[in-house]
Amino acid sequence: MSLLNDIPLAALHFYLTAPYPCSYLSDLQARSQVASPALLINTPVYSELVQHGFRRSGTYTYRPHCDNCHACVPLRIPAKEFTANRSQRRAWKQHAHLEATLHSLQDNAEYYDLYQRYQRARHPDGGMDNDDRESYINFLLQSHIDSLLVEFREPFDEACPEPGRSAQDRRGVLRMVSVIDLLSDGLSSVYTFFDPDLPRARLGVYNVLWQIELCNKLDLDFVYLGYWIAGCRKMAYKTQYQPAQGLQEGAWRALDNYALFTME
Repeated sequence: MSLLNDIPLAALHFYLTAPYPCSYLSDLQARSQVASPALLINTPVYSELVQHGFRRSGTYTYRPHCDNCHACVPLRIPAKEFTANRSQRRAWKQHAHLEATLHSLQDNAEYYDLYQRYQRARHPDGGMDNDDRESYINFLLQSHIDSLLVEFREPFDEACPEPGRSAQDRRGVLRMVSVIDLLSDGLSSVYTFFDPDLPRARLGVYNVLWQIELCNKLDLDFVYLGYWIAGCRKMAYKTQYQPAQGLQEGAWRALDNYALFTME
């Protein structure tokens, strides 16, 4: 299928990468289809590409195009149809006190410190390969489309202020940062990192629920959560948000419990 018939930009080209080790399934080789040039991929064009299964890492826009594997399934949540289950409702209540503020993409030492802590705890093998400052900036803070950064802070007890606390300290403790793209039909969750040292916290679940709520407030249809991979524990959680839709054979189809059980 050629996307040149689907997007209003004849100058856009697509190429295949050479094989490289898969980041999600061990002992497999992966390939990607890449859209270029990056400078021509604005928000309307990127919105179309996401509907066809593409994602971005910084200004690099790609989708899996492996020779003998179709494990990566683009997944989205119809926000208006979503109903939280009991466990998700508990996570929402647990973290409802967090204060969320929206920002433009920006380099911030506080964000980077939290990012490094998260990477060390969640990816101790270095699998993300984005630990140094330059890679972090290229991965999360470079974008040619409409993107925003959300910071979630735990407020200090204003009734008992501590003497000498700076104005910055009074903003509260940074617990989570999420980067989100604004699309024509929804939101695309780029990446989220959070405090890994809080016992029994469920910040990742809360973040997805928060994005679904934001999507509804903006009267948009979908939250795109990237790729679901049944055989990868770190990616399998995405089907816990129902109803879910997966892009299979060029069409978005419901990923209900029966479909998930029968998929290979």
